[in-house]
Amino acid sequence: MDRFRPLALLAAAALTLPGVTALSSAARAADADLARNGGFEAGLDGWTCTAGTTVNSPVRTGASALQATPAGSDNARCAQTVTVKPDSPYTLSGYVRGSYVHLGASGTGTTDVSTWTQSAPAWQQLTTTFRTGPSTTRVTLYTHGWYGTGAYYADDISLVGPGVDAGQPPAPPTGLKAGTVTSSSVALSWSPVPGATSYAVHRDGAKVQTVSGTSATIGGLSPSTAYGFQVSAVNEAGESAKSATVRATTTAGPGGGGTDLPAHALVGYLHASFANGSGYTRLADVPDSWDVIDLAFGEPTSATSGDIRFDRCPATECPSVESDADFKAAIRAKQAAGKKVLISIGGQNGQVQLTTTAARDTFVTSVSKIIDEYGLDGLDIDFEGHSLSLNADDTDFKNPKTPVIVNLISALKTLKAKYGDDFVLTMAPETFFVQLGYQYYGTGQWGGQDPRAGAYLPVIHALRDDLTLLHVQDYNSGPIMGLDNQYHSMGGADFHIAMTDMLLTGFPVAGNANNVFPPLRPDQVAIGMPASTNAGNGHVPPAEVTKTLDCLTKKANCGSYATHGTWPALRGLMTWSINWDRYGGWEFQRTFDGYFG
Repeated sequence: MDRFRPLALLAAAALTLPGVTALSSAARAADADLARNGGFEAGLDGWTCTAGTTVNSPVRTGASALQATPAGSDNARCAQTVTVKPDSPYTLSGYVRGSYVHLGASGTGTTDVSTWTQSAPAWQQLTTTFRTGPSTTRVTLYTHGWYGTGAYYADDISLVGPGVDAGQPPAPPTGLKAGTVTSSSVALSWSPVPGATSYAVHRDGAKVQTVSGTSATIGGLSPSTAYGFQVSAVNEAGESAKSATVRATTTAGPGGGGTDLPAHALVGYLHASFANGSGYTRLADVPDSWDVIDLAFGEPTSATSGDIRFDRCPATECPSVESDADFKAAIRAKQAAGKKVLISIGGQNGQVQLTTTAARDTFVTSVSKIIDEYGLDGLDIDFEGHSLSLNADDTDFKNPKTPVIVNLISALKTLKAKYGDDFVLTMAPETFFVQLGYQYYGTGQWGGQDPRAGAYLPVIHALRDDLTLLHVQDYNSGPIMGLDNQYHSMGGADFHIAMTDMLLTGFPVAGNANNVFPPLRPDQVAIGMPASTNAGNGHVPPAEVTKTLDCLTKKANCGSYATHGTWPALRGLMTWSINWDRYGGWEFQRTFDGYFG
């Protein structure tokens, strides 16, 4: 622990330097708390963090506190800049927990200050004071930990001193116009507003982006869809009224990639290689409501071989199984009716770890053989368990390093290139592998968190232009934090709404505001649900399915979670499984048909 001793001496020296004026702990009558969202009740609003998020426990007061975890090369600094009066005294205070936690202020114009604690197993108050320089109007408050020492927590941070008259909110922006329009984005620009420090962009009445300049590109839009955009100007006094509305219609979507699916599709898994309590269902007997049929499962000969085999259910287990010829004929009949039939790789028991380039190449060869033999439309990736995980230093989802992830991306791109634009590529990760990346990503930053957390994100991002559908399994899941920084649990519409909103809005990975996972197009997203109580934990009744769809596609019938947009082009629903839905009297299918007609 000796390497921390010089730091302690520096911190102590900083507090005794000339020019640091001692202040009374009692705030003056005209003083105000200038820190914004010091209790982190509004998530990280107002704060910029290299590696932080908000948690519901432990907290000192309210419902939230900051949790930040330093990595080996990052001290997990969270900061905000506030407006202050020149030549004025201020008191900076906050409560912290953890080891080597620092609280300080920079840019004071006199002597920057910092205070810290070596160990705070319970909430401990840190306080320091400073006087601003004769021309200082902005000061940066910050908290940070120390490299590789584990998570720290902060709550109730305040900066008490003379307030500043913020004046009036700025005028509404003018000159808003649409520029480049694609099938999934619209570029906007507008005239600058005097006194504005930032601008908020609104899509169909909902705020979707905040920028510092006078232009923005709004992504995650649906093809051939009309949108209305407005912009408001923001300064420390508040937000202006919205500008006049400009309307833009996105272009038609690109060809191929399964885009000839119906506007709203029903996706289901068919137990083709095994039997269970749901009973065997012949492919020819699958009703026409099912638009995408995933044959479950192609499985590896060993976890690291990359060699995938598709063995159909034997007659000893599935007495009603059709012949190979009848099975292939049923595939052709489904395709003639406009349906897509895919091979799904993985599942609960199919661990696939492409640890080497040789395994990658074997994967491509063996999957191609299955697709060619049965004349399939594409591939579904249903990797679970330990098939995907992150190395400790893999903290940037846009540039993955872990071999099992790099090799999978390469294999899927190879298959896409081989079969062309009509190749249908879908993925069915668990929430653990996707939305949990909002809280944890890898192990290096997060002090021993499961390295699988968020591990699908680099694969989804690398294949987003080739991806037909992402249908996250919103079941068999623990509580997951949504963009409202509240934990959501299975059992009702709110869970599905919050999880889907994250995919369609985008989210900071591991709470890092500078590392944002971009939104997917709504036509790429289907919601994964169990078909019945027998099929998995997290089944919700039809009424909750309807609430979910109403809220996401119409912004109606919503519950406690406030979505960040409305997505009428949401592709549809996925379920595990067709067999279990048949066993349950086709309840899931009827709900889908009843809603989308």
